[in-house]
Amino acid sequence: MDIERFLHELPLAAGWFDKQLRLRYVNALFEAYVGKSRSDLIGYGWEDLAGLPGFKHLHAPLFQGLQLDEGERQAQHLPVLSANSQELTVLATRSDTGLLTGAMFCIQDNTEQVTAKKDLRDFMRALNAHAIVAMTDDKGIITWANEKFCEISKYSRAELYGKTHRVVNSGAHPHAFFGELWRTISSGRIWQGEICNRAKDGELYWVYSTIVPFLGADGKPEKYIAIRADITKLKQVQQQAKELALYDPLTNLPNRRLLWDRMEQSRYASERTGSYCALLSIDLDKFKDVNDVYGHSQGDLLLIKAAERLSQCVRKSDTVARMGGDEFVIIMSDLGQEYQLACQRVSEVSTKIFSLMGRPYHLSGLEDSGAGGVIATPSMGVTLYRGTVASTEELLQQADLALYRAKANGRNCMVFFEISQQEEVNRRNAMENDLRGAVARNELCLYYQPIVNGQAEVSAMEALIRWRHPKRGLVAPADFIPLAEQSGLIVPVGLWVLETACRELAEWQQDPVRAKWLMCVNVSARQFKEPGFCQHLLDIVTRTGINVAGLCLELTESLLFSNIDQTLLEKIHSLRSHGVKIALDDFGTGYSSLSYLKDLPLNTLKIDRSFLRDILHNPKDQGITDAILALARTLELQTVAEGVETQEQFEYLRSVGFSRFQGFLFGRPAPKEELQKHG
Repeated sequence: MDIERFLHELPLAAGWFDKQLRLRYVNALFEAYVGKSRSDLIGYGWEDLAGLPGFKHLHAPLFQGLQLDEGERQAQHLPVLSANSQELTVLATRSDTGLLTGAMFCIQDNTEQVTAKKDLRDFMRALNAHAIVAMTDDKGIITWANEKFCEISKYSRAELYGKTHRVVNSGAHPHAFFGELWRTISSGRIWQGEICNRAKDGELYWVYSTIVPFLGADGKPEKYIAIRADITKLKQVQQQAKELALYDPLTNLPNRRLLWDRMEQSRYASERTGSYCALLSIDLDKFKDVNDVYGHSQGDLLLIKAAERLSQCVRKSDTVARMGGDEFVIIMSDLGQEYQLACQRVSEVSTKIFSLMGRPYHLSGLEDSGAGGVIATPSMGVTLYRGTVASTEELLQQADLALYRAKANGRNCMVFFEISQQEEVNRRNAMENDLRGAVARNELCLYYQPIVNGQAEVSAMEALIRWRHPKRGLVAPADFIPLAEQSGLIVPVGLWVLETACRELAEWQQDPVRAKWLMCVNVSARQFKEPGFCQHLLDIVTRTGINVAGLCLELTESLLFSNIDQTLLEKIHSLRSHGVKIALDDFGTGYSSLSYLKDLPLNTLKIDRSFLRDILHNPKDQGITDAILALARTLELQTVAEGVETQEQFEYLRSVGFSRFQGFLFGRPAPKEELQKHG
């Protein structure tokens, strides 16, 4: 784009004189104004215009009054009125010696008030008053600058004249940026764009620049006019918006969005260089406890300090980001082209992280030194990558898988991702998908294991779920119940177990022999904590028509009472009031308080097999068992010894006071079809 295009787009009749005051260009509106074509007009001098329509009534010579103050080098405008209310506005410039170097003119009809705001004279006045304007020669030497330029740059005209715009160069743009700018304007085209400059006092400011080349008779630029608008405040607002969009407001670290962008950059850079990169997924062990004990404001302070420590452990070229909560991610790039070397470098950084992050945090805001303070050790998962074979999403998943393994290994450690971890996840995902339809496909079934009294007579049956998978065969509970717990499928699966067990109990209660059997059903903590659990159970009791006194719910101590509250206690009391029996399973392995046991309306304690396995030979196990039995007698609770496998164990446990027994000695879990031998 050049001066001719500028005049072409101007909504006024306009033209351009060279320094010999010969027409070099007129736009279409000027052609229409005078009734002549451009080809006829090119080369006209000013004196030739007097004979054209619209010019014959001019009252003054064109350049009369175009006087420049001594020492000034600027453009001026001159309104010249014609008899028919046309106004001619001329913009002229002079050289150092006062010689005219060119002139641009336009014509406006003053009777058209609606176009007053487009008046070139007003435009030029406003331009000089509000815009930052400078003029240079063809070499880029500043030959004139308006007051606005001096104000924003903090340089006087004397300091600017004779210099190029390098005087305000901030260094924020690469050389290629200015190379492209000069290629554009030197070819006669207008350049527009944003430039960051530096004022004399060092302060940065942003301008939106339009640089217009003025062409000579040979078609080459003779000078350039730069018209700029101060957009510093706009850029500041944009920067603030960018920070809100790309940075975590608490820690000022890159957030998930910016992390994703930098991951993409590292992947493609790695593909070019062949160098390994690493993605580290980190979270703080037991961070939730800090929020619960000290409050969220102190938890936020811990996150700020943790972010600072992590940033101290890595190189400036690495990225530390906060994904949310207490989860942080580090990108380490350029770790070398050898896998073992990359692993070594990651291990060196992780050592720094564990050392620094393992120190106490003083949440009062004081320096992190001395004894005391809050401990929040890190757990870390790492995946190495090179190139773009794995996507960013896949790499984040891999790092998270390794992190989960680190936490499962006891926390405060680092685990590298291995393909076996992904295979395990794939297997679990496939099993979870299969489990979702297992009830509808009638793949679940119940096995029953007998519980006997001191005479080895069956007094109860424990219902144990099994999964007849079409491909995997009979799947044991240990292989899918944890998955059901984590996915939430334990709730519908648990309801199916209750419904099926109660229907079986209804049949037993019609049999003279089995009517005395108690049906014991395991209920998961998640299922038991469901708000509608009690009502669902009572609805099942109503549908199946059982005598509820024959139903015993087994609640696992380690899961249920690790976080007992008043709501759970009330729920247990409600079930007992309806006649449901309650057994506390795996007693001794969890976190029960004796005060809770005192208040709970329990019927039975089931003693975990870990205390009974070596009871014939281990005095400590014998002592613990005696204490539990004494507690049960005091609380008037029945006791069940789990895991009885030999006659010797049975005889001993019966002699010390156990009332009921369960284990392979009396029968393994079996489907209902095999219960005849117990009938």
